[in-house]
Amino acid sequence: MTDYAARRMMMVDTQIRPSDVTKFPIIDAMLSVPRESFVPSALREAAYVGENVSLGGNRVVLEPRSLAKMLDALDITGDELVLDIGCGLGYSSAVMARMAEAVIAVEEDEDLAEEAQSLLVDFGADNVILHTGPLAEGAAEHGPYDVITIQGAVAHLPDGILAQLKDGGRIACLFAEGALGVARVGYKIDGQISWRYAFNAGAPVLPGFESHAAFTL
Repeated sequence: MTDYAARRMMMVDTQIRPSDVTKFPIIDAMLSVPRESFVPSALREAAYVGENVSLGGNRVVLEPRSLAKMLDALDITGDELVLDIGCGLGYSSAVMARMAEAVIAVEEDEDLAEEAQSLLVDFGADNVILHTGPLAEGAAEHGPYDVITIQGAVAHLPDGILAQLKDGGRIACLFAEGALGVARVGYKIDGQISWRYAFNAGAPVLPGFESHAAFTL
């Protein structure tokens, strides 16, 4: 029988800590959440490999390093409300649920959303609310949010998502730029977003976040 607890420890020791992620809440969350439960059952043996895990349909569970570095840059605190866009089977939401006051997890694929709801309940993440709907629309009715995360790459970031971020809040995005994406954290100050480089990583562009072709006559 596979010792997944040992694999989680190895993931943290070989993928997370060497990436300069050492904050206790992040380490504790990634040691506590059974990543193998939040990937397709056929891919459980690959859950702790340092790569994105496919959910099908151009969707992935972000590699542990990417998620950890995103969380490190966002520095979520226990009194904050988080919007997690593209939660898939719920892994990222389960991790952040251990760090935030509450998480609103958005998933548009009804099959993924139904399974995520069941997995999150089984895990005991009772501070996660699953919202089923288009990823690019977010979940304005539950906001505004202190923190927004997007679990995949974006080529175009809808203004409606940024409008759901509180003034003083943070948003982490993996921008699709060439072969390797660039993760940035945006800080909303006086209604404007100021972006800062965080790290490089790759992931497929999420549905609804594709680039918009310019209109020409």
